[in-house]
Amino acid sequence: MAERFAPDLLKDQHVVVTGGGTGLGRAMAERFAALGAAVTVGGRRAEPLKETVEAIRGRGHAAGWETVNVREPESVGAFFEAAETRNGPVTRLVNNAAANFLAASHTLSDNGFDAVVKTNLYGAFFATRWCGQRWIERGTEGVVLSIVTTYAETGSAFVLPSAVSKAGVVAMTKSLAAEWGLYGIRLNAIAPGPFPTKGAWERLVPDPGIAEHMRQRVPLRRFGEPEELADLAAFLLSDLARYLTGAVVPLDGGEALASGGQFNDFTKQDREGVLALFEMMRGDAGKG
Repeated sequence: MAERFAPDLLKDQHVVVTGGGTGLGRAMAERFAALGAAVTVGGRRAEPLKETVEAIRGRGHAAGWETVNVREPESVGAFFEAAETRNGPVTRLVNNAAANFLAASHTLSDNGFDAVVKTNLYGAFFATRWCGQRWIERGTEGVVLSIVTTYAETGSAFVLPSAVSKAGVVAMTKSLAAEWGLYGIRLNAIAPGPFPTKGAWERLVPDPGIAEHMRQRVPLRRFGEPEELADLAAFLLSDLARYLTGAVVPLDGGEALASGGQFNDFTKQDREGVLALFEMMRGDAGKG
């Protein structure tokens, strides 16, 4: 496939990707590096981060990794300090780290709700605040891109903590776009629809029949490909989008327009059977 962008689209940029060791985070990190950026990936597990960086370096590009728990501001600060020591001042941030699971909302534990909201919302805020403070102090421009979800706007059954926290990230994106535009800082978000990835997809869509039903909900009748999201992310981080800020760009093949609430179809099924399925999925996730 022909290259869509100039090979130096992100030259001289240092892009940090949280949750960058697997799935869509890794796809984005690899794409940014191929377009000339130095990339730092962060996450809680060292092994996938190391594998991602080795793959990027193997293609002759600059990359580094550091572990981070985005729920803790001290860990976030240490992560960025290490990233800048390795690859210089951070100029672009992608808030991709996320947590999610299917559950009946009335059964949610305090810890379960907390884990998702702190990862998705607090984590995005801690990282965004760290970068914003430095960019304002240094008098430099910067770009923040957050990965949200289409149901941040519509809501969705059985993923309440995710919907609540991602809606918060959307509000943060729009609020700071207005507040920080004066400093040359842009903030945008991508709202993906269904993108099959190892890990998150397996936890949320455990059955091929369910996956096929979800595919049929998409007007384009297919799921998204990681490369498509990575290309959009590269565009939004680049100077090609220099007049775009405060936007939430849906990338879902039209699913939200046609259906809304990505997991609402579960409400049409026998509730006891659905809850039993969720428990089974939670048990399988714990074995990993």
